[in-house]
Amino acid sequence: MPERRTLRVFLCAGEVSGDAIGARLMAALRGRTGGAVAFRGLGGEAMRAEGLENLFPISELAILGLFEILPHIPRLKRRIRETAAAVQAFRPDVLVTIDAPGFNKRLADACGNTDFPKVHYVAPTVWAWRPGRAYKFKARFDRLLCLLPFEPPYFEKAGLAADFVGHPILESGADRGNGPGFRDAHGIGARERVVCMLPGSRREEIRKLLPVFRETAAMLTSAVGPIRFVVPSVDHLADEIEAAVAGWPVVVAVLRGGTEKYDAMAASDAALAASGTVALELAMARVPSVIAYKLNALTHAVARRLVKVRFVHPLNIIADRAIVPERLQADCTSSRLAAELSALLNGTGQGQAAVLAPHLGALVPENGTPPSHAAAAAILKSIR
Repeated sequence: MPERRTLRVFLCAGEVSGDAIGARLMAALRGRTGGAVAFRGLGGEAMRAEGLENLFPISELAILGLFEILPHIPRLKRRIRETAAAVQAFRPDVLVTIDAPGFNKRLADACGNTDFPKVHYVAPTVWAWRPGRAYKFKARFDRLLCLLPFEPPYFEKAGLAADFVGHPILESGADRGNGPGFRDAHGIGARERVVCMLPGSRREEIRKLLPVFRETAAMLTSAVGPIRFVVPSVDHLADEIEAAVAGWPVVVAVLRGGTEKYDAMAASDAALAASGTVALELAMARVPSVIAYKLNALTHAVARRLVKVRFVHPLNIIADRAIVPERLQADCTSSRLAAELSALLNGTGQGQAAVLAPHLGALVPENGTPPSHAAAAAILKSIR
């Protein structure tokens, strides 16, 4: 029998959430090819642990907002050129870009016409704003992998092959945290209240949200009594977060890296989190939560004119109602956040997880295939 040829896959993930998706995809591709696969590209810690030969730190790409990005454009253009050159030098069987559409669309352009397929994983939210982006993705990519069940028709209408592969958060382990073990390890009594605070994975996010979170923690403690606060952080922001919370008037522990995040969630009585993937992680962990977010004023003014959906939490969007409270922009104040968290701690949070559970089920593909394996199958189909 002839020896199986090694599949060459170039991956590009520009954010922490994309790094986790990429790592699970790498494992699924390795399993489906019997290990006959080689990876190169751009990713974070999780993808490097799976064997990715990385080009540069993805923290360079974690820039939030329409106007905040302006000073970084020259460096980003250089990185796009470098990444495109690395793609061509690697001569892959497939290019898989993961989320980070601003960077990855330009990478696809820089690669030009290729004799290998270009697949983008994580559909842009054309159902929320700028529906014309579906046609722009059709011009750049050969296949799109969608996380939400209602997304494929938007792209199929534009002539782009699109597969609903399920949401990667279902494989995250967010529902398997060890709460009692976390409390024991950190000296937290079984009756002590714990609130998990997650200010985001981008520097701009934490700088806007941490001051509000600080005042929220102080007001909440005054309202309901002693609370232990925990702040999971990604490694490249841990020092900055530790420095910011050093002067907080409450007991707070910063958790470095991702190893304790799900245990901390499982130990928590409530959570306050930036909008994003973490909102689904908290839903899976059955932690009553409040979503907070702030953008640059100019960015928000532009977004407000373009966005067509009422909610930011994916499960609120699917349910078409605010099951999880959302406090955004001018509404994101310490007094309102403290009031929402106080209500959750005093009883209203008990039913939130039960109401969210059926909507979490909508994130699973019909055949029940794990999302990373469904994505790997779609990618291999593109190569064939």
